[in-house]
Parts: sequence; C-alpha cells; structure tokens
Amino acid sequence: MRRAEVRDRLRELIDARAPGDPMPSERSLSEHLGASRPTVRAAIDDLASNGLLVRQHGRGTFTSPHKITQEVPSASDRPVPPADGDWTSEVLEFRTEPAGARLGRRFELSPGDDLLHVRRRRIVDGGPMALESIRLPAALVTGITAEDFVAGSLYRLLRERYRVTATDAVQTIEPTVTDIEEAQLLGVPLHSPALLFERTTRDDAGRVVEFTRSIYRGDRYRITSRLTLGPDSG
Repeated sequence: MRRAEVRDRLRELIDARAPGDPMPSERSLSEHLGASRPTVRAAIDDLASNGLLVRQHGRGTFTSPHKITQEVPSASDRPVPPADGDWTSEVLEFRTEPAGARLGRRFELSPGDDLLHVRRRRIVDGGPMALESIRLPAALVTGITAEDFVAGSLYRLLRERYRVTATDAVQTIEPTVTDIEEAQLLGVPLHSPALLFERTTRDDAGRVVEFTRSIYRGDRYRITSRLTLGPDSG
C-alpha cells in the first residue's frame, strides 16, 4: 500500500476516535493496513506535521487534543467573543524599555519613549496554548504589575483602571512553525505547525495602545468566522 493510501486510511481511523485518544502501534497498523512499517511511520509523520496526530515519547501516538475555538464575527460592530476554555497566564518577562525606531513608528511615539514589554505563556484547561509578547506605552499604565497579566481581560483592566478604551484593532494571522524555544515552552516538537498573530490596537482617542505578537499551537487552536453573504457575493 502506498504512503498516500496509508494516510487516507489513517485519517479514517482518526475520524473514528475522540480527541486525545491513543492510536494503534505502528506494528498493529502495518499488519492491519497491509503496509510496511516504514510506510506507516512516514504517513504518521505526515499527519503529525499537519497537526492531526501527536507523538509522545515513550507513550505512543495520539489523536490531536480538543481544539480551542475562537469565533471572529464578520460585522465590524460586533465585539469579538472570548475563546472557549479556562485561560490563565504565566508571566515570563516583565520590563520597561525604550521603543526604538521600529516600534516607535508603530506606536507613533518617539524612539526614546518607554514601552512596557510583557511576555507570557497562555495556559488553557491546564495545557500550554500560546506565547504572547505584549507591548504597551508605559505612560498609559503607570503602576501596572506582572500579576495583572496572570488572569482576567487586559482590555477590561485598561478600561476600568486606566480609562483607556480599546475600540479597534488590525490583526494579521499567518501560518508558521515553532523554533526551539517556542517548541520547548509550548510542549510540542520542533517545527510544529503554529499560527502567528500580530495585532495593533487603538483606543477611542485614536492612540495606538497595544501591539501584541502571539504564537499559537496549530494543533490546539482554530479560528472560525461567521460570514454574511449578500446577493453579489462571489
């Protein structure tokens, strides 16, 4: 049996299982599918690189765990609902530093103006989900502490404590793979599929109040969109 055929059969086995369920051993799959073990192993590698299977050293191969879903509405006047799951954070870095030329332009500030830089690991339902690097103008968040980034909504904190109301953001999403440090912090193999988010947020006065760069696990996170289609939709 060819590698592509083995992949298709494995997909059927994956679809019949729940998220996080164990898969049969390579030996069992080889006998069941009538394919050589190298072919089975290569097909499993393909599906693991696509986020459908997860190899765990010393334990075996498992279907990917339940994906955390974030809905992005199409209507501009609808707020973005929170992603599902129980979210907490572990702060990895917390410091103030000059904006520099590149970030100064993004924030429309002088290169010498200070930005607060917070790097945190996002934990969902007990497992690592994402790495976030958040930058905020330091002058807007005087007195903020690392503990403020462990739980709760950043935008609610900005609104209620600092009277800074985030109103709109430009966000880009593109595929990427994890580097060595990201893989270690997220508990995934090196070069695992991931989603790169970059978001620039303005407040109701038109000021840039946040720039965040995030790496989300591709095997556990997905975006859904609700689209309104009119008569002229293609």
